Amino acid sequence: MIGQFTKGKVYIFIDVANIFYSQRTLKWKISYEKLIGYFKKECDLGKCYVYTGVFNDDHGQEKFLNMLKKHGYILRTKPVKKILTREGKIEWKADLDVELSFDMDDLGNEYDTAVLLSGDSDFAFVLKRIKSKGKRAIVMSTRGHISLELIKEAKFIDLRKLKNEISL
Repeated sequence: MIGQFTKGKVYIFIDVANIFYSQRTLKWKISYEKLIGYFKKECDLGKCYVYTGVFNDDHGQEKFLNMLKKHGYILRTKPVKKILTREGKIEWKADLDVELSFDMDDLGNEYDTAVLLSGDSDFAFVLKRIKSKGKRAIVMSTRGHISLELIKEAKFIDLRKLKNEISL
């Protein structure tokens, strides 16, 4: 399905935190093993980047990250920070939007199509930028988790359409 919207070499950029929350809405989990297999089958896959915060001593997460590496994902990580809000609540943050945006822009000479798995409006600017350089832009997310700004800047593919191919 996605192959009809791509051209040339395809790079994938995955905002893991955003996709995690999308899965709650979907009520099913994405198999990252099946996901990369799907891309390999559907298009001329170059590289597949994953952006995620990491917790120290989280063996479940370590297992997840090792699985990603084993299947060919390129990891971009940073430690999760504990932040105390004004209301006295604790939030966990490891925002990698800047890293993802820079990679998408800096690597533009290596790909023809960028696929972003996120719904975060912060990425609208980088999508507009790569499109101005003649690149195709595709966004994969789900209704309720994708911003209008991204829908305006890229071809939108709802993850629901791929359930049979990428779900656990």
